[in-house]
Amino acid sequence: MAKVTALKPETKEVKPKIGLDESYLEKASEGLSDVLASTYKLMIKTQVYHWNVVGPLFGPIHELTEDQYNALFEAADVIAERVRALGHIAPVNFGDMKNFAPTGHSVDNSSAHDMVADLIKDHEAASRQIRELGEKAGDAGDLVTEDMLTERLTFHEKALWMLKSIISD
Repeated sequence: MAKVTALKPETKEVKPKIGLDESYLEKASEGLSDVLASTYKLMIKTQVYHWNVVGPLFGPIHELTEDQYNALFEAADVIAERVRALGHIAPVNFGDMKNFAPTGHSVDNSSAHDMVADLIKDHEAASRQIRELGEKAGDAGDLVTEDMLTERLTFHEKALWMLKSIISD
């Protein structure tokens, strides 16, 4: 019987020469990786709440959280691809999935109000994280990352407005 050998083309990663300092590229990739992790965690939490919300606000929260977790899923891809464009590996570490679970309370004991309040807290944290990294990108002249983060910030601030409107008195 003939021996079959898999072809493995040798490839070499080439660092981008896009007018940005190499140390900045490293720091930006680390910062984007943190944003990616926060985005993924918020996406999973939003989907868990989407599945489990009950009560008189079920319909609006169910629809809103579906729109939001889908948008967060798409955002994760955009963020990871930017990390790659900056010459770094997009992080993958799901070794400890409990870090992705909602914190502070059990989902089965959460009211719709508690779920929305928890999402508000995470969107506020994401907004602060993204704003800080976006300012650094702007200072470094990294217009693409700054623009992407501005788009992400717009999403989170709109999500905050919508979520807060649902539970306002």
